Amino acid sequence: MGITIQNITGNTAVVIWQKMASCVDSFYSIMYHPNWNSMLSSFPRKSFQKEERVPTSRSSFVVENLTPLTRYIMCVTCQSANPSSDQCRVFNTLERDPASASNTKKELALGIWLTSSILFLIIAAILFYGCLHLLCRRRRERSQEQDRSSKQDYGEAWTKSVAYTSEFSRQRQQMQDTEEKHPGDIQLATVIENPSACNEPVMSTSKSQERVPVTLQCSAI
Repeated sequence: MGITIQNITGNTAVVIWQKMASCVDSFYSIMYHPNWNSMLSSFPRKSFQKEERVPTSRSSFVVENLTPLTRYIMCVTCQSANPSSDQCRVFNTLERDPASASNTKKELALGIWLTSSILFLIIAAILFYGCLHLLCRRRRERSQEQDRSSKQDYGEAWTKSVAYTSEFSRQRQQMQDTEEKHPGDIQLATVIENPSACNEPVMSTSKSQERVPVTLQCSAI
């Protein structure tokens, strides 16, 4: 297939091959593996670490994410079978170039920043939810305390009202009982409460049937 490896760097390499008109598959398989041992006599597909598939209309492919200063074996085949030795090439990657190292550092810094931002947002969301939940619980507890206080005040007022009504009923019953037992006392009390009746003379009748006027002294109440 006339496979050649060009433009080798520390992380990339370009593999070029000749198109085969007899290829019945719709794609080419590009397989590569690092730290290849030249003593291997066969090339089983399962032993390759990576495999890429490209359409048969193409005759080149850029392999990326290679390890610097590493020996690779790369094979290109149009059959879904194990490649042969004439379909493979061995090459060594170069040292890491400064531009690639700078890009790697930028990607690493960007990944760390994104991870930190996501963690910060998660922590902020958790704290906000916790504060909101605590605030709602305190409001609910305060509302329950106010309800209990209102119910307690209403119960005390109701108890006082019932006690006052009971006392009033008891006093009224006592007054009714007293009126039933001593009707003369109630009439006397009525007379005493009338100030105009205190100044009039009262005729006292003795055993000798003589009427003697007696003046009743009333104290002002």
